[in-house]
Amino acid sequence: MIKPSQMSYFFTVSIFLPGPLCSVLVERFGCRATVMFGGVLSGLGMVVSSFSHSIAHLYITTGVITGLGFCFSFQPAVTILGHYFVRRRPFANAMSSTGTALGLCALPFLGDYLQSKLGWRGSFLVLGAVLLNCCVCGAVMRPLRPRKPKKSEVMSNSPISPGKKGCVPGICQSLASFLRKHMAFDLFCSNLRFRVFSLGITWMMLGFVVPLIFLVPYASAHNMDPSRAALLLSILGFVNIFVRPPAGVLFSLSWFKGRHIYVFSVALLINGLSNSICCISPDFNVLLIYVLIYGLSMSVVGSLMFTVLMDTVEMSRFPSALGLLSIMESVTLLIGPPLAGLLVDRTGQYTVMFLACSISVALSALFLMVSFYWLDSRDAAQKNSLPASGSPAKPAINMSTDCQYSSVPTDGDKTNNPSSEA
Repeated sequence: MIKPSQMSYFFTVSIFLPGPLCSVLVERFGCRATVMFGGVLSGLGMVVSSFSHSIAHLYITTGVITGLGFCFSFQPAVTILGHYFVRRRPFANAMSSTGTALGLCALPFLGDYLQSKLGWRGSFLVLGAVLLNCCVCGAVMRPLRPRKPKKSEVMSNSPISPGKKGCVPGICQSLASFLRKHMAFDLFCSNLRFRVFSLGITWMMLGFVVPLIFLVPYASAHNMDPSRAALLLSILGFVNIFVRPPAGVLFSLSWFKGRHIYVFSVALLINGLSNSICCISPDFNVLLIYVLIYGLSMSVVGSLMFTVLMDTVEMSRFPSALGLLSIMESVTLLIGPPLAGLLVDRTGQYTVMFLACSISVALSALFLMVSFYWLDSRDAAQKNSLPASGSPAKPAINMSTDCQYSSVPTDGDKTNNPSSEA
């Protein structure tokens, strides 16, 4: 028999694993159409869930269909921000991620209210209607027009003639080219910074969200009133709402250019170490201090994670890079909560689990910090070793919006570019 907790895990898989498929849709149809399709899919999944008669049906409708819709709405929305904004990119990412905090605060109360008034079937119908608003969000995205491909690129992307290469080798070569383009395997092998960042984020996800899952059970197990325990998560959401926008403004300053990864690593280190506060006492005041520190550091981490990724890879490869990163982090994101639950069952103590999460997240932060410091030192040494009369080294990271994209004029102004105003 399928348990509801297993359905939530499958829902998480459906959000992260289809990243490469989402990359293909963005490449073929653009961000606007993909987000609107994701809105229809997620709304349809919720509506169909209202007619379910078993957990197995919800496993498919809520887990698979709605999860796919969330994936198709989330990743293109992150991608298009990188094309719209350059100088204020941290602020744009911080403002867009504030919606997660709003949902963390509002949806639990909305869910309880709908459950009491309409029942679970009526709640699914209302939530499906709410999710259809993703179509409106996608409709207001200004489309991006790709540049005309060069002749060399047309020849390299042209289908392979079966007469010259053979049917099976031609198919294998086309499949390998498809995987390199949409799975970013070549980028993972050639771009050392992207490889380090992907491994660090994958490591981070092993214990990053686990405290949010076990915080309320930990407080309730020590005789705290359930309403006060749930209030801790609401406070966490409010902290994210009020901290992320000013954090985005601050990190958009020119002084932080090239230093986003270090701010991200320090915030992640504080986030990991804050989990050890829960080991002191299950008292509400102690957990309140923990939630405040965790919320502050989580706001910075959420505001800068995609900014660092945009600084690490070119925007033309960002959708595929995000797809590969989503697959990698989904693995540890799924095994983290079951391992934490097993640790609690074996030891009978939540403090051991919080301590393990603290060590895991803190070590991932140190890994990112030390690795990028070594990479920056190596690049600086190579640059200084060049002769003074030599040609300047080609930058390894393209910080621009990438010349292959330009906005589509809406009022006859051919020079109108959304990124130029940002």
